[in-house]
Parts: sequence; C-alpha cells; structure tokens
Amino acid sequence: MSFLIGPVSGALAAGGVYYGFSTMIQTRTEKHRSDLRALSRRLVEADSIVPAPPPAAERISQRPFTTLLKHQWNTQVEALFRSAGDWDRRVVGWGRRVLYGGDASTSDGAQAR
Repeated sequence: MSFLIGPVSGALAAGGVYYGFSTMIQTRTEKHRSDLRALSRRLVEADSIVPAPPPAAERISQRPFTTLLKHQWNTQVEALFRSAGDWDRRVVGWGRRVLYGGDASTSDGAQAR
C-alpha cells in the first residue's frame, strides 16, 4: 500500500500546480480583456480629437545672436587647438635643433619651424 502513496501525492501536487497556473492565466486574461474593452470604448467614444502638435521645423525658433555667438565660440576654440598644435611642432623642432644641432629636418622631409 505504501507504494501507492508516492504516485498519488505526486499526482495531487501536479494537479495543484496545474490548477494554480490555470487559474492565474484565466484571471490575467480576463483582466486584459476588460482593460482592452475599456480602452477601445474610450477610443471610440472620444468626443473631441486633440490636435496634433506642430511639426519640429515650426517649433525651432531662430536666434541669430545665439547662432553668431556659438559660431564665434567654435572659431576661437578651433584657433586655440591650432595654436597648441603649432606650439607642439615648434617645441619638437627646437628640441631636434638642440639635440642634433643646426637645422634638423623632420621625419617626413619638411624643415622644422
């Protein structure tokens, strides 16, 4: 008789798990159905249609002073980086002249500044 207790208890456990999942799936499905029904009703019964927002091109305001200021800023930053590069080349050329003497040429054949 004890050999029947294991399979029967396993069947009862499996049945309980099956019933639990089945009930959970059923209640969630009913909840989704009612939510979809309510949303569909709200969409169909909408009494006033909200106008669409204006296109992005119309929402951009033109600011000539700000544009000019940004352009000048970018120009100044570019000049700063260019001068830093020029100083770097000058220092390299000066170091080569000091180390090797005279007018040392760079590796690509151009004269150092």
